[in-house]
Amino acid sequence: MTEFDLVVRGGSVLDGNGGPARTADVGIVGDRIAEVGRIAGTGRREIDADGAVVAPGFVDIHTHYDGQATWESRLQPSSWHGVTTVVAGNCGVGFAPALPEHRDRLIDLMEGVEDIPGIALHEGLPWTWLTFPEYLDVLGTRPYDVDLATQVPHAALRVHAMGERAAAHEEATPDEVAQMAKLAAEAVRAGALGFSTSRTLNHKSVNGELTPSYGLGAAELVAIATAVGETGTGVLQLVSDFPEPEQEFALIREMAAASGRPLSFSLLQFPQDPSRHRAILEMVDRAWADGLEIRAQVAARPVGLILGLENTLNPFMMNPVWQKLAGLSAAEQAARMREPQMREAILAAQTREKNRSRLGGGAIAAFHLMYELQDPPNYEPSPEDSLVNRAAREGREPVELAYDIVAGGGMIYLVGANYAHGNLDDVHDMLRHPHALPGLSDGGAHVGTICDGSFPTTLVQHWTRDRAGEKLDLAYVVQRQARDTARAVGLLDRGVLEPGYRADLNVIDVAGMRLHRPEMRHDLPAGGSRLLQRVDGYRHTVVAGQETYTDGVETDALPGRLIRGARPAPG
Repeated sequence: MTEFDLVVRGGSVLDGNGGPARTADVGIVGDRIAEVGRIAGTGRREIDADGAVVAPGFVDIHTHYDGQATWESRLQPSSWHGVTTVVAGNCGVGFAPALPEHRDRLIDLMEGVEDIPGIALHEGLPWTWLTFPEYLDVLGTRPYDVDLATQVPHAALRVHAMGERAAAHEEATPDEVAQMAKLAAEAVRAGALGFSTSRTLNHKSVNGELTPSYGLGAAELVAIATAVGETGTGVLQLVSDFPEPEQEFALIREMAAASGRPLSFSLLQFPQDPSRHRAILEMVDRAWADGLEIRAQVAARPVGLILGLENTLNPFMMNPVWQKLAGLSAAEQAARMREPQMREAILAAQTREKNRSRLGGGAIAAFHLMYELQDPPNYEPSPEDSLVNRAAREGREPVELAYDIVAGGGMIYLVGANYAHGNLDDVHDMLRHPHALPGLSDGGAHVGTICDGSFPTTLVQHWTRDRAGEKLDLAYVVQRQARDTARAVGLLDRGVLEPGYRADLNVIDVAGMRLHRPEMRHDLPAGGSRLLQRVDGYRHTVVAGQETYTDGVETDALPGRLIRGARPAPG
């Protein structure tokens, strides 16, 4: 007699609670786990997990699928990397609320901040909403390959309440602050998972304007946080440069205290001050001691840029000779660059002073921070393999090596944050901190310069298997990327393989896991380009009891849905 809809049989089960693996079966009925252990009954379908790890589906709490989710049901690349739940609406940018006269500004902001082609957003966004609750209604009509939750973004609230004055960073009137606070609370009551804001100089519109929420005083943010807190639910999310760490963290504490809600913020190792993150984590510890639930979101590898002819940036893009090729396709550019006379002319014209760009600045000439991005990619490269050191060994200039890589159709990895000492030792310490969680993948964003939606795979492959330095335990990684991320945003019904929990899981061939080099696809609306990254090793991914991917190949199942608000634990 069939007792289960699906049985995952004989795998090495890591249940998400951090304990050691055990050989067990997982029985699923509908969209819930029904039994974990030795199962005598049978399933309508069975998966042989012998030799593989069975783990809860990963929960990625920092993505930007706000636009993609309105036109696409497959939230790739995240869903290729074991992710079964994504949280969008981070960093204070998004598309609701949105009056018709504000739509272009919100697109310009998303294009500039998150490097999503404006042409794709103009073509793809249906704009069948005005308010945030109406935006949720639109998302609620579409099936997905993962579950999707989202947050209400501060920039959209500010533009809605203040119009052009928001972009000018003028102080909001008391009435405008009250309107923003009311709309934020309305959004959370309608199902937004929380509220997000940005306080970083890195976030600018495509026209170079700073995000409307930059540099605000405490009053507006605390008022909005208070209104969210009055709903009795929701989380707060923030990104900051921490120019004055004590002062900035005081605002974070004030928001958390006024709302009574959990708050998370992005934390990196700052290249200009490589120890600042430690001081900030000590402030986090003190906040917890004072009863404030404040967490740092940290990245699994260096945060950097991918450069190449198909990408948004390349090291020669501001070169006056190369610019004559700018209107050609990437393949045509590469062919011309391989011509001896063109090579000589471009290299002769290349100077650091001229090598500036809106997104990369002088960094795209920082050859000592550049590495060839090979297949498979190495995200903890030795400084000995930088373009500067490679070129020195080969008896030529770094610019020549960079030229030959991109002219040959290759990509260059420019490391930025998290790599001040040429390794990931400090990232290891951040990942081990009790009040830090893996985040910042930016899945769905930075599609021409970054492909970090594979962070969960890096945690498994690099941190538990391949790293030459100190590693992390696989059970710990699973706990942090599944149960703990889910709980941090109020989704208590997932991230654990126990009866009653959401039937989201992965069957992983850890030994056979292999992350491939990112590749450029031209499949966004209006032919827009984006980086995607494949991986081997996820034998089966299951969402709500239905298999969505088999060995990286999508099935017909789209069981994912919009999540409206927090979810209680089973029982």
